[in-house]
Amino acid sequence: MLALVVLAASGCNRLTFVKPDMDRRDFTRTAPTYEVSDSGKGSRSASAAILVREGRRALFDGKLDEAGSAARSALRQDDSSSGAHSLMAMVLDRRGQPAQAGEHYRRAAELMPRGAQFNDYGIWLCGQERTQEALEAFNRALADRTYSTPSFALANAGACADRAGLNEQAGQYLRAALQADPENPGALAAMAEREFRAGNAFTARAFAQRRLAAAPADPQVLVLASQIELQLGDKEAADRYVQQLRAEFPGFPGSENGGKR
Repeated sequence: MLALVVLAASGCNRLTFVKPDMDRRDFTRTAPTYEVSDSGKGSRSASAAILVREGRRALFDGKLDEAGSAARSALRQDDSSSGAHSLMAMVLDRRGQPAQAGEHYRRAAELMPRGAQFNDYGIWLCGQERTQEALEAFNRALADRTYSTPSFALANAGACADRAGLNEQAGQYLRAALQADPENPGALAAMAEREFRAGNAFTARAFAQRRLAAAPADPQVLVLASQIELQLGDKEAADRYVQQLRAEFPGFPGSENGGKR
């Protein structure tokens, strides 16, 4: 079973980004406020805002077609709606159309230059390996004093810098993220990965355990936690993480057969 750890890690990018938790409806914090009227631009904007809310709920529920339909309708109502462009970007991202998604992320940030929009755009830029542009976007998110979750942008900037090999910058961003929010899951996962690569298995274990306590597990952190335990010589603990991976993420590469070839 432990062969799964090596198999999964070999084809997996552990880079984890942080966005607002849609279950808590965080998106409502940064949504523009519209005045409802019976005519003209105000009416179209209000209609678009309602469609965006419905589309985001559908997206959270995994109804991708419904979310995409709401995004298209919202854009027809008001092409200048940042929320509609953001929703369309997320739909396209999940459909595996990154180039098209990027255009909508960029447009959302242009229309509403606020922290959440620049955070999302930065995530997309980093995914395209446009690291310096991504860091600029994250820094613009941090410059927005009304941004309610700056630890998200800090953690994302740290993870992006780390992937690009900018070790010093990555450490600065990640430490700042944890200072702002000691339970930020993205920052904790990135710190666990950094310490593991550096050969500091005990410190890596502490960060991995904090990450697993802070938020529901994802397959990448379970693979990392298992590898850390293997390095520390605790095969039983490593096996428990593998079993959790198989139980919670049966579609993850290699989990169907327990790592047997």
